[in-house]
Amino acid sequence: MAAITRADSTTKALWRRRLGSALRTALACSIVGFTTLYSPEHLRHMPAFPAFSYVTTILILSDATLGDTLRGCWHALYATIQIMIPSILCLWLVGPDRFTADVAAVVVTLMSFVVALPESTALMAKRIAFGQIVIVCVGTVVHGAKTGIVMHPIHVASSTALGALASVVAMLLPYPRLAYHEVKKSSKLYAENASEMLNHFVKAFCAQDNTAALDSISEAKSLFKAGAKQLLSIKDKQEGMLWERPQIRFLKPNYKDPREKLQELEIPIRGMELALTSCPSFPVGMIDEDLRDVLQSLKAEIGLKLEQAKCYASFDATTAPETQKNCKDESLWSLKAISSTEDVPASFFFYCIKLLQDGLPVAPNAEFVVNETRETHTEGSSESQNQNKFKCKLKWISSSLFLLPSLESLVFALKCSLSLGLAVILGLMYNKENGYWSGLTIAISFATNRQATFKVANARAQGTAMGSVYGVICSFLLQKSVNFRFLPLLPWIIFSSFLRHSRMYEEAGAISAVIGALLILGRKNYGTPSEFAIARITEASLGLICFIIVEILFQPARAATLAKAQLAQSLQALQDGIKDIVLFADQKGKATPTALRDKQKRLKSHINELDKFIAEAEMEPNFWFLPFHGSCYENILASLSRMADLLLFVAYKTEFLSQLSERFGVSWKQIQEPINDDLELFKEKVGHSLKCFEEVILIKSLAVLAPERQNRNISHDVESGRLPNEDVPRTLSPDEEEIEEILSSFLQHSKEVANSINGYDGEEKHLSQTVLVLNGLGFCISSLMKETTKIEKEIKELIKWENPTRNINLYEISCKLNATYPK
Repeated sequence: MAAITRADSTTKALWRRRLGSALRTALACSIVGFTTLYSPEHLRHMPAFPAFSYVTTILILSDATLGDTLRGCWHALYATIQIMIPSILCLWLVGPDRFTADVAAVVVTLMSFVVALPESTALMAKRIAFGQIVIVCVGTVVHGAKTGIVMHPIHVASSTALGALASVVAMLLPYPRLAYHEVKKSSKLYAENASEMLNHFVKAFCAQDNTAALDSISEAKSLFKAGAKQLLSIKDKQEGMLWERPQIRFLKPNYKDPREKLQELEIPIRGMELALTSCPSFPVGMIDEDLRDVLQSLKAEIGLKLEQAKCYASFDATTAPETQKNCKDESLWSLKAISSTEDVPASFFFYCIKLLQDGLPVAPNAEFVVNETRETHTEGSSESQNQNKFKCKLKWISSSLFLLPSLESLVFALKCSLSLGLAVILGLMYNKENGYWSGLTIAISFATNRQATFKVANARAQGTAMGSVYGVICSFLLQKSVNFRFLPLLPWIIFSSFLRHSRMYEEAGAISAVIGALLILGRKNYGTPSEFAIARITEASLGLICFIIVEILFQPARAATLAKAQLAQSLQALQDGIKDIVLFADQKGKATPTALRDKQKRLKSHINELDKFIAEAEMEPNFWFLPFHGSCYENILASLSRMADLLLFVAYKTEFLSQLSERFGVSWKQIQEPINDDLELFKEKVGHSLKCFEEVILIKSLAVLAPERQNRNISHDVESGRLPNEDVPRTLSPDEEEIEEILSSFLQHSKEVANSINGYDGEEKHLSQTVLVLNGLGFCISSLMKETTKIEKEIKELIKWENPTRNINLYEISCKLNATYPK
């Protein structure tokens, strides 16, 4: 009942926030409309392009806070300064009377390229600048010799300034919406969400039957999505908060991103979920009344910590306040090494709840790493490091001086410039008077990252059509009351503001819908509304066609193809992480345990890219291609995400064990050798499987393998069932028996290590910590092997989807690959 009440209050708060944002947008557009329609004549003529005033207002104010609005105004000012001087110079050199459509297209292309190239310029500033370029050039073509060399760009600048000023006024009335308060509220909601998840997980862990446990786990899982939304909200408002409180940026060098603080709560909670979903049955065998009491005490103490998190997570505090540990958790320190594999998830649950209580371990500081590097690496490697540092500095200096733009920024600049130039020339050829709209439609559409081209173009086309049709209908109904035509805009602006949150139209379609109606109902003296609507829809379609053509030319690869390639890269990154699992660094150049954190971050970035490609591939049209197997990719993505989380826990544990080995010296390293042997076996099996998965994924077609083997004269010994040079095991991923065997061996050796620590005086707490860490490490490696098996199953299904007439055996495919392309 409490969950339902909280969900209702959250939904109401969301609707209030969106309605408030919609009303502010409507107010800002009303200010622009009344200024351009009903203000004194001398004021009304300065912003000669009210359409662009509306565009600027929509770009700046949509779902914005005060900080976002101030930042948007700064971007508008920066874009105006960047464009005005070159525009005046260009008009002066060419002359308005000689400014033909061809010249306009060339100027738009060149100026857009210069604007788009710098990586330091914000995307909103670039969008506003693109729009100004289109209006200046097309307006000069339309008005010819009558165009003022100086006044024409000033009119464009005045239109931009009106939109920005209207946004600020609307944001301040009746009171400002502060990003600072939004972040504070989201942080509080996230902490409450984390507290509720903790309660559900502890309830599930102490449950007396499977039904009650699964119900609690299901309720907790449903809260993860809400928590992710809160973190995303904090991320979106973070920059706005820094604009509202610049002292945070300049006077607090140790300021920590609120999301980082809150994610420190999320990591252990995710670990608790992994542990509970791996429990074979409930009630948990190793838990007794003492441990149950300890859990409740720990839950109460962590609840206090979460209450404090509501106060510090979103503000200027750089560190969390200390909490007093009144919990009597001696029972946790009496835990012994376990021998049953069924108790491993429960032990990992205890580890995670202690991690939530004590906080995440801090990585060993850089000075220690540098000293260790100096001791273990040769002079040659030191020189290599110095060279790498020098190259990084050189790259930073060159990029800062705008000498060596990156390939991504160069491609983006070429796409923008060619799209706008082509749209402008085609728009002017079709309809000179309305030639603005082909370029303006796509000027505000560009994004620096890859986007679903067809979906964005479709959403903009539909939004433009809906807004234009709504404007024509309202104009027809109010043709006898022209002065009241602006009133129907207000509900449409509110409707479009809600439309931006729909999955079908999103921001692109919503902005096009509101601008489509504003251009008809919010202006005068543009001709018959129906004729203008038809002309604008056609012009917008021309611009979108240019946008699609250029996007396809520069990015011909389908999202489905990129998702497959990114999956292979993710598997490679996962292999690199598995290879770096070590308990301690020796003198042979092994990676240090701290290196695993960097590999885990790299894997996480690959997984995020894979997620984006999967989302885009599910939205792109199939045409004549094979449909995208979205469910299979989603399952693989889920397994990879869990493996990334597990790698992070492995990093925490190996760092702890490495520090413990330094405490006890060489004898401790000798004790650890059996555990290292188990880890090496685990790494060999999982690493080999992942390598085979990567190779199989990269095959374009299984039909290519047979002709290739024939061309290379490779035989297949049917009787032995083996291929020449075959050196792979019969199964790609470990089966249940192998997983059980490796885990049992690891637990046995862990027990021996724990018994060895008993020989040291005064190390009872270290013994208990080591037991928790080693048991948790056993859980992680067994879970990694299980997830590898799941990935094999999904990859097999994916290959079967692409080759429906073939019997798929990944082992045989891997053998053929090794025989055809020997390493």
